[in-house]
Amino acid sequence: MSRPRTTPGPVPSAPRNAPDTPRSAPRDTSAATPDAAPEVSPDAPRAARGGRARDNAPWTAFGGDLHLDLTERRAAGAGLRAALEDALREAVQDGRLAPGTRLPSSRALGEDLGIARNTVVEAYGQLTAEGWLGSRPGSGTTVAERAAPRPAGRPATVRADRRPTGRHDLLAGRPDLSLFPRSAWLASARRALAVAPHDAFDYGSPLGRIELRQALSDYLARVRGVRTDPDRLLVCAGFGQGLGLLAAALRGRGAGRIAVEGYGLPPQREVLRAAGLGLAPLPLDCNGARTDLLDDLGGAGGTAERLGAVLLTPAHQFPSGAALAADRRAAAVRWARERDGYVIEDDYDGEFRYDRQPLGAMQALDPDRVVYGGTAAKSLAPGLRLAWLALPDELVEPVARLKALADTMSPVTDQLTFAELITSGRYDRHVRRCRLHYRRRRDLLVAALAERAPQVRVTGIAAGLHAVLQLPPGSRPEAELLERARAAGLVLTGLDWYRAGPDAERALDLPAAPDARPHAAPGTSPDEPDEPDGPDGPDGPDDAPDAPPALVVGYATPSDHAFPAALDALCGILRES
Repeated sequence: MSRPRTTPGPVPSAPRNAPDTPRSAPRDTSAATPDAAPEVSPDAPRAARGGRARDNAPWTAFGGDLHLDLTERRAAGAGLRAALEDALREAVQDGRLAPGTRLPSSRALGEDLGIARNTVVEAYGQLTAEGWLGSRPGSGTTVAERAAPRPAGRPATVRADRRPTGRHDLLAGRPDLSLFPRSAWLASARRALAVAPHDAFDYGSPLGRIELRQALSDYLARVRGVRTDPDRLLVCAGFGQGLGLLAAALRGRGAGRIAVEGYGLPPQREVLRAAGLGLAPLPLDCNGARTDLLDDLGGAGGTAERLGAVLLTPAHQFPSGAALAADRRAAAVRWARERDGYVIEDDYDGEFRYDRQPLGAMQALDPDRVVYGGTAAKSLAPGLRLAWLALPDELVEPVARLKALADTMSPVTDQLTFAELITSGRYDRHVRRCRLHYRRRRDLLVAALAERAPQVRVTGIAAGLHAVLQLPPGSRPEAELLERARAAGLVLTGLDWYRAGPDAERALDLPAAPDARPHAAPGTSPDEPDEPDGPDGPDGPDDAPDAPPALVVGYATPSDHAFPAALDALCGILRES
Protein backbone atom coordinates (compact mmCIF):
# COMPACT_ATOMS: atom_id res chain seq x y z
CA MET A 1 0.00 0.00 0.00
CA SER A 2 1.31 3.44 -0.87
CA ARG A 3 2.01 5.78 1.99
CA PRO A 4 -0.29 8.88 2.10
CA ARG A 5 1.31 12.21 1.30
CA THR A 6 2.13 14.08 4.51
CA THR A 7 4.18 16.99 3.22
CA PRO A 8 2.95 20.08 1.44
CA GLY A 9 3.49 20.11 -2.29
CA PRO A 10 1.73 20.22 -5.63
CA VAL A 11 -0.68 17.42 -6.52
CA PRO A 12 -0.46 16.15 -10.09
CA SER A 13 -3.41 17.24 -12.13
CA ALA A 14 -5.59 14.78 -13.99
CA PRO A 15 -4.77 14.10 -17.62
CA ARG A 16 -6.01 16.84 -19.88
CA ASN A 17 -8.27 14.50 -21.82
CA ALA A 18 -9.66 12.51 -18.87
CA PRO A 19 -13.40 11.93 -19.56
CA ASP A 20 -14.51 12.32 -15.97
CA THR A 21 -12.57 15.48 -15.22
CA PRO A 22 -13.77 18.71 -16.75
CA ARG A 23 -10.88 20.82 -17.97
CA SER A 24 -12.07 23.87 -16.06
CA ALA A 25 -12.88 22.04 -12.85
CA PRO A 26 -10.81 23.16 -9.85
CA ARG A 27 -8.54 20.59 -8.22
CA ASP A 28 -9.45 19.53 -4.69
CA THR A 29 -6.26 19.37 -2.68
CA SER A 30 -7.78 19.63 0.75
CA ALA A 31 -6.96 16.01 1.55
CA ALA A 32 -3.34 16.30 0.62
CA THR A 33 -2.27 18.10 3.76
CA PRO A 34 -3.81 20.01 6.65
CA ASP A 35 -1.78 23.05 5.57
CA ALA A 36 -2.86 23.00 1.95
CA ALA A 37 -3.53 26.39 0.40
CA PRO A 38 -7.18 27.39 -0.08
CA GLU A 39 -8.73 27.14 -3.49
CA VAL A 40 -8.41 30.27 -5.59
CA SER A 41 -10.27 31.57 -8.57
CA PRO A 42 -8.71 31.56 -12.04
CA ASP A 43 -9.23 35.32 -12.04
CA ALA A 44 -7.14 35.83 -8.92
CA PRO A 45 -3.78 37.62 -9.22
CA ARG A 46 -0.97 35.51 -10.70
CA ALA A 47 0.95 35.42 -7.40
CA ALA A 48 -2.05 33.88 -5.68
CA ARG A 49 -2.33 31.20 -8.41
CA GLY A 50 1.21 29.98 -7.60
CA GLY A 51 2.76 31.39 -10.76
CA ARG A 52 6.17 33.03 -10.97
CA ALA A 53 6.24 36.18 -8.93
CA ARG A 54 9.05 38.26 -7.55
CA ASP A 55 7.28 38.53 -4.22
CA ASN A 56 6.89 34.78 -3.69
CA ALA A 57 10.13 33.26 -5.04
CA PRO A 58 13.78 34.11 -4.50
CA TRP A 59 15.38 35.94 -7.39
CA THR A 60 18.03 33.22 -7.68
CA ALA A 61 15.40 30.65 -8.69
CA PHE A 62 15.24 31.67 -12.34
CA GLY A 63 18.39 30.22 -13.97
CA GLY A 64 21.77 31.91 -14.28
CA ASP A 65 22.26 35.27 -12.61
CA LEU A 66 23.14 38.33 -14.69
CA HIS A 67 23.97 41.72 -13.20
CA LEU A 68 22.76 44.64 -15.32
CA ASP A 69 22.43 48.15 -13.87
CA LEU A 70 19.90 50.24 -15.76
CA THR A 71 19.64 53.03 -13.18
CA GLU A 72 22.12 55.51 -14.68
CA ARG A 73 20.86 55.01 -18.22
CA ARG A 74 17.28 55.53 -17.12
CA ALA A 75 18.29 58.63 -15.18
CA ALA A 76 19.93 59.96 -18.35
CA GLY A 77 16.60 59.72 -20.17
CA ALA A 78 17.01 56.43 -22.01
CA GLY A 79 13.95 54.30 -22.54
CA LEU A 80 13.69 50.98 -20.75
CA ARG A 81 14.40 48.87 -23.84
CA ALA A 82 17.26 51.12 -24.96
CA ALA A 83 18.80 51.04 -21.48
CA LEU A 84 18.66 47.24 -21.48
CA GLU A 85 20.22 46.99 -24.95
CA ASP A 86 23.07 49.35 -23.99
CA ALA A 87 23.77 47.45 -20.79
CA LEU A 88 23.96 44.13 -22.65
CA ARG A 89 26.20 45.57 -25.37
CA GLU A 90 28.58 46.97 -22.75
CA ALA A 91 28.70 43.65 -20.90
CA VAL A 92 29.70 41.88 -24.13
CA GLN A 93 32.19 44.56 -25.16
CA ASP A 94 34.10 44.66 -21.89
CA GLY A 95 34.32 40.87 -21.72
CA ARG A 96 31.98 40.27 -18.79
CA LEU A 97 29.86 38.14 -21.11
CA ALA A 98 32.21 35.89 -23.03
CA PRO A 99 31.26 34.35 -26.39
CA GLY A 100 29.07 31.31 -25.86
CA THR A 101 27.67 32.50 -22.51
CA ARG A 102 24.04 31.51 -22.18
CA LEU A 103 21.77 34.37 -21.11
CA PRO A 104 18.77 34.04 -18.79
CA SER A 105 15.41 33.45 -20.41
CA SER A 106 13.39 36.54 -21.25
CA ARG A 107 10.89 35.69 -18.52
CA ALA A 108 13.61 35.19 -15.87
CA LEU A 109 15.54 38.34 -16.78
CA GLY A 110 12.35 40.38 -16.91
CA GLU A 111 11.35 39.24 -13.45
CA ASP A 112 14.87 39.85 -12.06
CA LEU A 113 14.93 43.41 -13.45
CA GLY A 114 11.27 44.15 -12.75
CA ILE A 115 10.41 44.84 -16.38
CA ALA A 116 7.98 43.32 -18.84
CA ARG A 117 9.00 40.11 -20.59
CA ASN A 118 8.16 41.61 -23.99
CA THR A 119 10.75 44.35 -23.38
CA VAL A 120 13.44 41.72 -22.89
CA VAL A 121 12.27 39.76 -25.94
CA GLU A 122 12.51 42.91 -28.09
CA ALA A 123 15.98 43.77 -26.71
CA TYR A 124 17.23 40.23 -27.35
CA GLY A 125 15.83 40.37 -30.88
CA GLN A 126 17.50 43.70 -31.65
CA LEU A 127 20.92 42.57 -30.35
CA THR A 128 20.59 39.30 -32.25
CA ALA A 129 19.96 41.23 -35.45
CA GLU A 130 23.05 43.36 -34.75
CA GLY A 131 25.20 40.25 -34.23
CA TRP A 132 25.85 40.63 -30.52
CA LEU A 133 23.69 37.67 -29.54
CA GLY A 134 22.68 34.39 -31.14
CA SER A 135 19.55 32.35 -30.78
CA ARG A 136 18.58 28.83 -31.81
CA PRO A 137 15.31 27.05 -31.07
CA GLY A 138 15.66 24.95 -27.96
CA SER A 139 19.05 26.41 -27.06
CA GLY A 140 18.08 29.77 -25.66
CA THR A 141 19.96 33.02 -26.25
CA THR A 142 23.75 33.10 -26.12
CA VAL A 143 26.51 35.65 -26.68
CA ALA A 144 27.61 35.40 -30.31
CA GLU A 145 31.15 34.50 -31.34
CA ARG A 146 33.01 37.61 -32.42
CA ALA A 147 36.53 39.05 -32.44
CA ALA A 148 36.13 41.69 -29.75
CA PRO A 149 38.85 44.37 -29.74
CA ARG A 150 40.99 44.63 -26.63
CA PRO A 151 39.62 47.38 -24.37
CA ALA A 152 41.70 50.55 -24.47
CA GLY A 153 43.87 51.24 -21.46
CA ARG A 154 43.84 47.64 -20.28
CA PRO A 155 47.18 46.73 -18.68
CA ALA A 156 49.26 44.03 -20.28
CA THR A 157 48.51 40.63 -18.83
CA VAL A 158 51.18 38.73 -16.95
CA ARG A 159 51.93 35.35 -18.44
CA ALA A 160 50.85 32.60 -16.12
CA ASP A 161 53.82 30.49 -17.20
CA ARG A 162 57.13 32.04 -18.22
CA ARG A 163 58.44 28.66 -19.34
CA PRO A 164 59.49 28.79 -23.03
CA THR A 165 57.96 26.27 -25.40
CA GLY A 166 59.30 24.13 -28.20
CA ARG A 167 58.90 20.74 -29.82
CA HIS A 168 61.26 19.12 -27.31
CA ASP A 169 61.06 20.32 -23.70
CA LEU A 170 64.35 19.53 -21.98
CA LEU A 171 64.21 22.20 -19.30
CA ALA A 172 65.30 21.07 -15.87
CA GLY A 173 63.14 21.14 -12.77
CA ARG A 174 59.83 19.49 -13.65
CA PRO A 175 58.70 15.87 -13.45
CA ASP A 176 56.89 13.72 -15.97
CA LEU A 177 53.36 14.84 -15.20
CA SER A 178 51.88 11.75 -16.83
CA LEU A 179 53.17 9.82 -13.80
CA PHE A 180 50.86 11.65 -11.40
CA PRO A 181 49.04 8.87 -9.48
CA ARG A 182 45.49 9.89 -10.32
CA SER A 183 43.82 6.70 -9.11
CA ALA A 184 45.79 6.61 -5.86
CA TRP A 185 45.17 10.32 -5.27
CA LEU A 186 41.44 9.90 -5.87
CA ALA A 187 41.25 6.90 -3.54
CA SER A 188 43.14 8.80 -0.86
CA ALA A 189 40.92 11.85 -1.30
CA ARG A 190 37.77 9.78 -0.84
CA ARG A 191 39.13 8.09 2.25
CA ALA A 192 40.45 11.35 3.74
CA LEU A 193 37.19 13.23 3.19
CA ALA A 194 35.14 10.37 4.58
CA VAL A 195 36.94 10.34 7.93
CA ALA A 196 37.87 14.03 8.28
CA PRO A 197 36.27 15.80 11.26
CA HIS A 198 33.94 18.69 10.54
CA ASP A 199 36.33 21.23 12.05
CA ALA A 200 38.98 20.26 9.49
CA PHE A 201 37.24 22.62 7.06
CA ASP A 202 37.27 25.58 9.43
CA TYR A 203 40.10 28.08 9.81
CA GLY A 204 42.97 26.19 11.33
CA SER A 205 46.59 26.45 12.39
CA PRO A 206 48.93 28.25 9.98
CA LEU A 207 51.30 25.30 10.52
CA GLY A 208 48.89 23.08 8.56
CA ARG A 209 46.61 20.16 9.29
CA ILE A 210 47.82 17.94 12.10
CA GLU A 211 47.09 14.81 10.00
CA LEU A 212 49.65 15.84 7.38
CA ARG A 213 52.21 17.11 9.87
CA GLN A 214 52.06 13.82 11.76
CA ALA A 215 52.34 11.80 8.54
CA LEU A 216 55.27 13.91 7.33
CA SER A 217 57.04 13.69 10.68
CA ASP A 218 56.96 9.89 10.53
CA TYR A 219 57.79 9.70 6.82
CA LEU A 220 60.74 12.12 6.92
CA ALA A 221 62.24 10.35 9.93
CA ARG A 222 61.98 6.99 8.17
CA VAL A 223 63.08 8.01 4.66
CA ARG A 224 65.34 11.06 5.10
CA GLY A 225 66.50 10.80 8.73
CA VAL A 226 64.92 14.14 9.68
CA ARG A 227 64.58 14.75 13.42
CA THR A 228 61.40 16.73 14.04
CA ASP A 229 57.85 16.49 15.36
CA PRO A 230 54.47 17.77 14.13
CA ASP A 231 54.67 20.93 16.25
CA ARG A 232 57.79 22.05 14.38
CA LEU A 233 56.57 21.29 10.87
CA LEU A 234 54.95 23.95 8.69
CA VAL A 235 53.06 23.19 5.48
CA CYS A 236 53.46 25.86 2.80
CA ALA A 237 52.51 26.54 -0.81
CA GLY A 238 55.73 25.40 -2.47
CA PHE A 239 59.32 25.72 -1.34
CA GLY A 240 59.43 29.25 -2.76
CA GLN A 241 56.84 30.44 -0.26
CA GLY A 242 58.62 28.68 2.57
CA LEU A 243 61.91 30.29 1.59
CA GLY A 244 60.27 33.71 1.50
CA LEU A 245 58.79 33.21 4.97
CA LEU A 246 62.18 32.13 6.31
CA ALA A 247 63.95 35.07 4.70
CA ALA A 248 61.48 37.53 6.24
CA ALA A 249 61.85 35.91 9.66
CA LEU A 250 65.65 36.05 9.42
CA ARG A 251 65.47 39.68 8.35
CA GLY A 252 63.37 40.36 11.44
CA ARG A 253 66.09 38.75 13.55
CA GLY A 254 68.73 41.15 12.24
CA ALA A 255 70.18 39.25 9.28
CA GLY A 256 71.36 41.42 6.43
CA ARG A 257 72.75 38.83 4.02
CA ILE A 258 72.46 35.17 3.19
CA ALA A 259 75.07 32.92 1.60
CA VAL A 260 73.97 31.06 -1.53
CA GLU A 261 75.65 28.54 -3.77
CA GLY A 262 77.48 30.11 -6.68
CA TYR A 263 75.13 28.33 -9.08
CA GLY A 264 71.48 27.80 -8.21
CA LEU A 265 67.88 28.61 -9.06
CA PRO A 266 67.38 32.28 -10.03
CA PRO A 267 63.78 32.38 -8.67
CA GLN A 268 65.06 31.49 -5.21
CA ARG A 269 67.53 34.36 -5.33
CA GLU A 270 64.71 36.69 -6.37
CA VAL A 271 62.71 35.59 -3.33
CA LEU A 272 65.65 36.32 -1.02
CA ARG A 273 66.27 39.75 -2.54
CA ALA A 274 62.56 40.59 -2.28
CA ALA A 275 62.78 39.90 1.46
CA GLY A 276 65.57 42.49 1.74
CA LEU A 277 68.52 40.11 2.08
CA GLY A 278 71.80 40.61 0.28
CA LEU A 279 73.41 37.60 -1.40
CA ALA A 280 76.90 36.26 -0.75
CA PRO A 281 77.80 33.57 -3.33
CA LEU A 282 79.83 30.55 -2.24
CA PRO A 283 82.20 28.90 -4.74
CA LEU A 284 81.39 25.38 -5.91
CA ASP A 285 83.52 22.43 -6.87
CA CYS A 286 83.10 18.69 -7.27
CA ASN A 287 82.39 18.31 -3.52
CA GLY A 288 79.65 20.92 -3.42
CA ALA A 289 79.62 24.39 -1.89
CA ARG A 290 82.77 25.68 -0.18
CA THR A 291 81.20 26.04 3.25
CA ASP A 292 84.69 26.29 4.73
CA LEU A 293 84.68 29.86 3.37
CA LEU A 294 81.60 30.99 5.32
CA ASP A 295 83.70 32.72 7.97
CA ASP A 296 85.35 34.81 5.24
CA LEU A 297 81.97 36.15 4.11
CA GLY A 298 81.39 38.02 7.38
CA GLY A 299 79.29 37.28 10.40
CA ALA A 300 79.42 40.25 12.74
CA GLY A 301 76.06 40.76 14.39
CA GLY A 302 74.14 44.02 14.51
CA THR A 303 75.10 45.33 11.07
CA ALA A 304 73.47 45.33 7.65
CA GLU A 305 76.27 43.04 6.49
CA ARG A 306 75.52 40.33 9.03
CA LEU A 307 75.39 36.90 7.42
CA GLY A 308 72.36 35.24 8.98
CA ALA A 309 72.05 31.98 7.05
CA VAL A 310 73.33 29.84 4.20
CA LEU A 311 71.09 28.16 1.61
CA LEU A 312 72.36 24.75 0.44
CA THR A 313 71.22 21.80 -1.68
CA PRO A 314 73.27 19.05 0.02
CA ALA A 315 71.65 15.92 -1.46
CA HIS A 316 72.07 16.95 -5.11
CA GLN A 317 73.42 20.41 -5.82
CA PHE A 318 71.40 22.17 -8.46
CA PRO A 319 72.52 22.41 -11.16
CA SER A 320 76.07 20.99 -10.86
CA GLY A 321 74.89 17.60 -9.58
CA ALA A 322 77.43 17.29 -6.76
CA ALA A 323 76.64 15.91 -3.31
CA LEU A 324 77.88 18.04 -0.41
CA ALA A 325 80.85 16.31 1.21
CA ALA A 326 80.64 15.27 4.88
CA ASP A 327 83.33 17.68 6.06
CA ARG A 328 81.55 20.58 4.38
CA ARG A 329 78.26 19.66 5.98
CA ALA A 330 79.99 19.70 9.34
CA ALA A 331 81.64 23.04 8.53
CA ALA A 332 78.28 24.65 7.74
CA VAL A 333 76.71 23.42 10.97
CA ARG A 334 79.73 24.55 12.98
CA TRP A 335 79.51 28.03 11.41
CA ALA A 336 75.78 28.24 12.28
CA ARG A 337 76.42 27.35 15.92
CA GLU A 338 79.30 29.77 16.36
CA ARG A 339 77.70 32.72 14.54
CA ASP A 340 74.09 32.31 15.68
CA GLY A 341 73.11 31.58 12.10
CA TYR A 342 71.04 28.97 10.29
CA VAL A 343 71.52 26.48 7.50
CA ILE A 344 68.55 26.23 5.13
CA GLU A 345 68.59 22.77 3.59
CA ASP A 346 66.73 22.52 0.30
CA ASP A 347 66.42 18.73 -0.03
CA TYR A 348 66.56 18.99 -3.82
CA ASP A 349 66.14 15.58 -5.48
CA GLY A 350 66.51 13.90 -2.09
CA GLU A 351 64.16 11.07 -3.15
CA PHE A 352 65.86 10.38 -6.49
CA ARG A 353 69.30 8.81 -6.06
CA TYR A 354 69.85 5.94 -8.50
CA ASP A 355 73.26 4.42 -7.83
CA ARG A 356 73.01 3.98 -4.06
CA GLN A 357 70.90 4.75 -0.99
CA PRO A 358 70.33 8.51 -0.79
CA LEU A 359 72.38 10.46 1.72
CA GLY A 360 70.47 11.33 4.89
CA ALA A 361 69.25 14.85 5.49
CA MET A 362 71.77 17.34 6.84
CA GLN A 363 69.15 18.53 9.33
CA ALA A 364 69.84 15.53 11.57
CA LEU A 365 73.27 17.00 12.44
CA ASP A 366 71.64 19.83 14.39
CA PRO A 367 67.84 20.34 14.28
CA ASP A 368 68.25 23.61 16.22
CA ARG A 369 70.43 25.16 13.50
CA VAL A 370 69.30 23.50 10.27
CA VAL A 371 65.95 24.25 8.62
CA TYR A 372 64.85 21.36 6.44
CA GLY A 373 62.75 22.13 3.36
CA GLY A 374 61.01 19.54 1.21
CA THR A 375 58.38 19.51 -1.51
CA ALA A 376 56.08 17.23 -3.49
CA ALA A 377 56.69 19.22 -6.69
CA LYS A 378 58.77 16.46 -8.28
CA SER A 379 57.50 13.36 -6.54
CA LEU A 380 53.88 14.28 -7.37
CA ALA A 381 53.33 17.54 -9.27
CA PRO A 382 54.26 21.23 -8.88
CA GLY A 383 50.63 22.27 -9.35
CA LEU A 384 49.70 20.83 -5.96
CA ARG A 385 51.79 23.52 -4.21
CA LEU A 386 52.64 21.21 -1.33
CA ALA A 387 55.87 21.78 0.56
CA TRP A 388 57.04 21.74 4.17
CA LEU A 389 59.62 23.15 6.55
CA ALA A 390 61.05 21.41 9.62
CA LEU A 391 61.86 24.40 11.80
CA PRO A 392 64.08 24.96 14.84
CA ASP A 393 62.12 25.90 17.95
CA GLU A 394 63.15 29.57 17.77
CA LEU A 395 61.78 29.98 14.23
CA VAL A 396 58.43 28.22 14.62
CA GLU A 397 56.50 31.19 16.01
CA PRO A 398 57.86 33.94 13.71
CA VAL A 399 57.52 31.82 10.55
CA ALA A 400 54.00 30.64 11.50
CA ARG A 401 52.98 34.24 12.14
CA LEU A 402 54.23 35.27 8.71
CA LYS A 403 52.41 32.33 7.12
CA ALA A 404 49.17 33.43 8.79
CA LEU A 405 49.63 36.93 7.40
CA ALA A 406 50.44 35.60 3.93
CA ASP A 407 47.42 33.33 3.36
CA THR A 408 46.10 32.19 6.76
CA MET A 409 46.73 28.52 5.96
CA SER A 410 47.29 26.12 3.08
CA PRO A 411 44.28 24.42 1.42
CA VAL A 412 42.87 21.66 3.58
CA THR A 413 41.64 19.02 1.14
CA ASP A 414 45.02 18.50 -0.53
CA GLN A 415 46.69 18.27 2.86
CA LEU A 416 44.26 15.60 4.03
CA THR A 417 44.63 13.68 0.79
CA PHE A 418 48.42 13.80 0.89
CA ALA A 419 48.42 12.63 4.50
CA GLU A 420 46.27 9.63 3.56
CA LEU A 421 48.50 8.94 0.53
CA ILE A 422 51.51 8.74 2.84
CA THR A 423 49.98 6.72 5.66
CA SER A 424 48.41 4.20 3.25
CA GLY A 425 51.79 3.41 1.69
CA ARG A 426 50.67 4.56 -1.77
CA TYR A 427 53.17 7.42 -1.74
CA ASP A 428 56.13 5.10 -1.13
CA ARG A 429 55.06 2.86 -3.99
CA HIS A 430 54.62 5.83 -6.30
CA VAL A 431 58.07 7.26 -5.50
CA ARG A 432 59.67 3.88 -6.20
CA ARG A 433 57.96 3.73 -9.61
CA CYS A 434 59.13 7.26 -10.40
CA ARG A 435 62.68 6.46 -9.32
CA LEU A 436 62.83 3.54 -11.74
CA HIS A 437 61.31 5.59 -14.56
CA TYR A 438 63.76 8.48 -14.21
CA ARG A 439 66.73 6.14 -13.82
CA ARG A 440 65.86 4.59 -17.19
CA ARG A 441 65.56 8.03 -18.74
CA ARG A 442 69.00 8.98 -17.46
CA ASP A 443 70.49 5.74 -18.74
CA LEU A 444 69.08 6.44 -22.20
CA LEU A 445 70.56 9.93 -22.17
CA VAL A 446 74.02 8.75 -21.07
CA ALA A 447 74.06 5.90 -23.61
CA ALA A 448 72.98 8.14 -26.48
CA LEU A 449 75.67 10.71 -25.70
CA ALA A 450 78.36 8.06 -25.33
CA GLU A 451 77.50 6.72 -28.77
CA ARG A 452 76.75 9.87 -30.74
CA ALA A 453 78.55 12.70 -28.92
CA PRO A 454 81.44 11.08 -27.02
CA GLN A 455 83.25 14.39 -26.63
CA VAL A 456 80.53 15.58 -24.23
CA ARG A 457 81.02 14.83 -20.54
CA VAL A 458 77.98 14.06 -18.36
CA THR A 459 78.66 15.41 -14.88
CA GLY A 460 77.29 14.90 -11.39
CA ILE A 461 76.06 11.94 -9.38
CA ALA A 462 73.40 9.59 -10.73
CA ALA A 463 70.42 11.38 -9.23
CA GLY A 464 67.61 13.81 -9.92
CA LEU A 465 65.79 14.77 -13.08
CA HIS A 466 68.57 16.61 -14.91
CA ALA A 467 72.18 16.35 -16.00
CA VAL A 468 74.87 18.89 -16.86
CA LEU A 469 76.59 18.27 -20.19
CA GLN A 470 80.04 19.85 -20.29
CA LEU A 471 81.49 20.36 -23.74
CA PRO A 472 85.21 20.28 -24.48
CA PRO A 473 87.32 23.46 -24.66
CA GLY A 474 87.09 25.14 -28.06
CA SER A 475 83.39 24.37 -28.51
CA ARG A 476 80.94 26.96 -29.72
CA PRO A 477 79.99 29.60 -27.13
CA GLU A 478 77.06 28.73 -24.88
CA ALA A 479 74.82 31.44 -26.34
CA GLU A 480 75.38 30.13 -29.87
CA LEU A 481 74.65 26.57 -28.79
CA LEU A 482 71.39 27.67 -27.20
CA GLU A 483 70.39 29.56 -30.33
CA ARG A 484 71.04 26.49 -32.47
CA ALA A 485 69.04 24.41 -29.99
CA ARG A 486 66.07 26.78 -30.27
CA ALA A 487 66.21 26.55 -34.05
CA ALA A 488 66.05 22.75 -33.74
CA GLY A 489 63.01 22.97 -31.47
CA LEU A 490 64.93 22.17 -28.27
CA VAL A 491 64.09 24.03 -25.06
CA LEU A 492 66.93 23.92 -22.54
CA THR A 493 69.24 26.24 -20.62
CA GLY A 494 72.94 26.84 -20.33
CA LEU A 495 74.85 26.52 -17.09
CA ASP A 496 75.67 30.21 -16.98
CA TRP A 497 71.99 31.12 -16.55
CA TYR A 498 72.14 29.64 -13.03
CA ARG A 499 75.19 31.63 -11.93
CA ALA A 500 74.54 33.85 -8.91
CA GLY A 501 75.42 37.13 -10.61
CA PRO A 502 78.75 38.73 -11.42
CA ASP A 503 80.07 38.14 -7.89
CA ALA A 504 80.00 34.36 -8.37
CA GLU A 505 82.98 32.62 -9.90
CA ARG A 506 82.36 31.67 -13.49
CA ALA A 507 84.61 28.60 -13.37
CA LEU A 508 83.01 25.45 -12.01
CA ASP A 509 84.90 22.22 -11.52
CA LEU A 510 82.26 19.60 -12.23
CA PRO A 511 82.76 15.93 -11.34
CA ALA A 512 82.29 13.47 -14.17
CA ALA A 513 79.24 11.27 -13.74
CA PRO A 514 80.31 7.83 -12.53
CA ASP A 515 78.11 6.03 -15.06
CA ALA A 516 79.49 8.16 -17.91
CA ARG A 517 83.23 7.53 -17.31
CA PRO A 518 84.30 4.55 -19.41
CA HIS A 519 87.80 4.48 -17.94
CA ALA A 520 86.89 4.80 -14.25
CA ALA A 521 88.87 2.43 -12.07
CA PRO A 522 86.89 -0.49 -10.65
CA GLY A 523 85.58 0.21 -7.18
CA THR A 524 85.85 3.99 -7.52
CA SER A 525 83.29 5.73 -5.35
CA PRO A 526 80.61 7.45 -7.48
CA ASP A 527 80.99 10.59 -5.39
CA GLU A 528 84.77 10.80 -5.75
CA PRO A 529 86.13 12.90 -8.63
CA ASP A 530 88.96 11.69 -10.79
CA GLU A 531 92.39 12.65 -9.54
CA PRO A 532 93.31 16.00 -11.07
CA ASP A 533 96.19 16.10 -13.52
CA GLY A 534 97.38 19.39 -12.15
CA PRO A 535 96.21 22.99 -11.84
CA ASP A 536 95.74 23.25 -15.59
CA GLY A 537 94.72 19.64 -16.19
CA PRO A 538 91.39 18.52 -17.57
CA ASP A 539 89.84 18.09 -14.12
CA GLY A 540 91.34 21.19 -12.56
CA PRO A 541 89.60 24.57 -12.33
CA ASP A 542 88.96 26.23 -15.66
CA ASP A 543 90.14 29.73 -16.32
CA ALA A 544 87.10 31.94 -16.41
CA PRO A 545 87.67 33.43 -19.92
CA ASP A 546 88.14 29.96 -21.44
CA ALA A 547 85.54 28.08 -19.39
CA PRO A 548 83.96 25.52 -21.74
CA PRO A 549 80.22 25.77 -22.27
CA ALA A 550 77.84 23.48 -20.42
CA LEU A 551 74.18 22.72 -20.99
CA VAL A 552 71.64 21.80 -18.32
CA VAL A 553 69.32 19.12 -19.70
CA GLY A 554 66.15 17.92 -18.00
CA TYR A 555 65.19 14.43 -19.10
CA ALA A 556 61.93 13.98 -17.16
CA THR A 557 59.38 16.13 -18.98
CA PRO A 558 59.06 14.59 -22.48
CA SER A 559 56.63 11.71 -22.84
CA ASP A 560 57.97 8.23 -23.53
CA HIS A 561 57.14 8.37 -27.21
CA ALA A 562 58.65 11.86 -27.60
CA PHE A 563 61.88 11.25 -25.69
CA PRO A 564 63.79 9.44 -28.50
CA ALA A 565 63.15 12.33 -30.90
CA ALA A 566 64.34 14.79 -28.25
CA LEU A 567 67.54 12.78 -27.80
CA ASP A 568 68.11 12.74 -31.57
CA ALA A 569 67.75 16.51 -31.77
CA LEU A 570 70.05 17.03 -28.77
CA CYS A 571 72.78 14.75 -30.12
CA GLY A 572 72.56 16.49 -33.47
CA ILE A 573 73.28 19.85 -31.87
CA LEU A 574 76.14 18.46 -29.77
CA ARG A 575 77.79 16.72 -32.73
CA GLU A 576 78.02 20.08 -34.48
CA SER A 577 79.30 21.92 -31.41
